[in-house]
Amino acid sequence: SGESGAGKTESTKLLLQHIMNLCKGNSQLEQQILQVNPLLEAFGNAQTVMNDNSSRFGKYIQLRFQKNTVRGAKLSEYLLEKSRVVQQDTGERNFHIFYYMFAGLSLEEKEMYGLLDPSLYRYISGRFGTQDVAQRWKHKYQEVCNALDMVGFQEQEQVDMQAILAGVLSLGNVTFEPEESNGSVKVSEASRGWLKAAAVDVLRQLVCCVPCSPWSPSVSCCCSLCADARDSIAKVAYGRVFGWIVCKINELLAENVDSEVELSEIGILDIFGFENFAVNRFEQLCINLANEQLQHFFNHHIFQLEQAAYKEEELPWETITFNNNQPILNLLLAKPLGLLSLLDEQSAFPQATDKTFVDKINSSFKGNLHFQPGRSRVLGFSIIHYAGKVQYTAGGFLEKNRDTLPANVRGLFVNSITPLLSVLFTGKSLCYGRASYMNQGPPRQELSVGMRLHSLMVLMERMYSANPHFVRCIKPNNQKEPGVVDSQMVLLQLRYNGLLETIRIRRDGFSWRPSFEEFAER
Repeated sequence: SGESGAGKTESTKLLLQHIMNLCKGNSQLEQQILQVNPLLEAFGNAQTVMNDNSSRFGKYIQLRFQKNTVRGAKLSEYLLEKSRVVQQDTGERNFHIFYYMFAGLSLEEKEMYGLLDPSLYRYISGRFGTQDVAQRWKHKYQEVCNALDMVGFQEQEQVDMQAILAGVLSLGNVTFEPEESNGSVKVSEASRGWLKAAAVDVLRQLVCCVPCSPWSPSVSCCCSLCADARDSIAKVAYGRVFGWIVCKINELLAENVDSEVELSEIGILDIFGFENFAVNRFEQLCINLANEQLQHFFNHHIFQLEQAAYKEEELPWETITFNNNQPILNLLLAKPLGLLSLLDEQSAFPQATDKTFVDKINSSFKGNLHFQPGRSRVLGFSIIHYAGKVQYTAGGFLEKNRDTLPANVRGLFVNSITPLLSVLFTGKSLCYGRASYMNQGPPRQELSVGMRLHSLMVLMERMYSANPHFVRCIKPNNQKEPGVVDSQMVLLQLRYNGLLETIRIRRDGFSWRPSFEEFAER
């Protein structure tokens, strides 16, 4: 754990290499496991203001062992930041894979996927970088292709996947205009070429069946609704591709042993770090809530269990006070009146707006020490997190939490002639984890993002019963510079992470604890 840019993903990769090295084997499985991270980084990481290679999803890697030999691995992914596909703030980029494709595909391949000059695409805002950067991306694209081959993806699957990604980019350039004859909405003449370039058949048909809302009869409103639906389709398509990659990895790396063989396990949780930007949206709230949960887990393990051990041994011990963040978790997660429950409640009402949601939480949390109503003209609120105060902009909260797709649009995906796209929306031959974004079998009620956050809680509960080791990553400076240590910044992190109190416990107490047998033998 640690702030965004503190080194969690790099530490995870080093830890995996170390564990594979300790296995002292050189099997294909070990090499495949090491290829998983670069593959996931290409599709799930992006450049942010705080970090050039920021994980925009959480991952939990389970390594399964028989004695000292690795037998299989399983991956769970949490809360991919799909909104990044359609919008990035100043100084930020879309997911790496889009840039890698432009840099690494040959001219013939670009023609096959209908890709033109990268500066033309709205979803990547024309931000392409220098020649040096393009060269690095070209090398990264080759690494992704090698990883896909090594893990076991078929050639046709790789082609279909890139066709969908290229189609998503072209879809982003489709715009809408009023149909003069009957007052409805049509795809603008200027963007018909982009609609044709959305090479995946279904993306071309989608925009023709986007419904206009009965509550928004004006044509300009309908144009805006069509644009929103276009963006929803792009986000869902990308999210499904990502979920499919994770499922394929799990299929290919599953352990091949008899069911009665007992396997031991090492799990590594690498989750997005605490974020506080100039503008903080729904995604930052989800990320910071996950970090609140991790911090609480650390507190519980280090402080409460430690004190319980001293009490049990009847050792003199002055009770140590620590910064318990349970009240913040209650504010966010309590049922039925926590912030997420109220968000889900509002998301269920078609007429509810972001303003009605903010009004509801302002009245519900009046007087709560960890909540402050918004004070600017921008609709929002503030939460005093364990790592400091964060101001959230409430625009888009309801829509992002609902995360739904119109049923007729889903039907088009299911009937697509692109084999992979059809598979992504029917669930055939795909495995699903508790944290997956996909539905299996017939369509059922969509889970809101708030509800999906509970899958993280299930993981936390499992971790309480394990034997955890904490790797705390400390960010040395905010300039992304090597060899520069900002002492104040480091001290602030040590303080809010509870590390100074941890050191105090270790210093004041008994740090070496042999069992009686060990002691007697010694």
